[in-house]
Amino acid sequence: MAHTVSKAGKAKLEADLDYLITVRRSEVANKLKEARSFGDLSENAEYDEAKNEQAILESRIAELQNIIENVIVVDDDDISVDEIGVGSIMKIRDLDLDEVETLQIVGSTESDPDNGKISDDSPIGKAALKKKVGDIFEVEAPMGLIKFEVLEITK
Repeated sequence: MAHTVSKAGKAKLEADLDYLITVRRSEVANKLKEARSFGDLSENAEYDEAKNEQAILESRIAELQNIIENVIVVDDDDISVDEIGVGSIMKIRDLDLDEVETLQIVGSTESDPDNGKISDDSPIGKAALKKKVGDIFEVEAPMGLIKFEVLEITK
């Protein structure tokens, strides 16, 4: 499945991959080498742990390589200000609480809710897609239905 990301999102994925390949791989290799030096591998917990860590690392490297090969990069020029899509920054009002929030819709690999970046797969992200200024949309949340009004769309 292709992920949609911004240019910055792709650059971050590439930086993460580079770090795993150049730094983490050699750290794990050194752990393995050290664990081997402890002798008998059949009863060597450090060796088993290092082998497990290596398997997890290689799996993550393969996963990142696959994501990077299949991403769809959203160019800043392609971000619409007419309707909400990946890359859009939306100012929305919670109609019950009368609170205004500014959120950016990003691909799932870039999601960072603490910094106002929500995934297009999240409940709010999904519900907001294709909405225009003035539209009201509803999101099913654990505490019930929340209604939002789209106040502004920027990029």
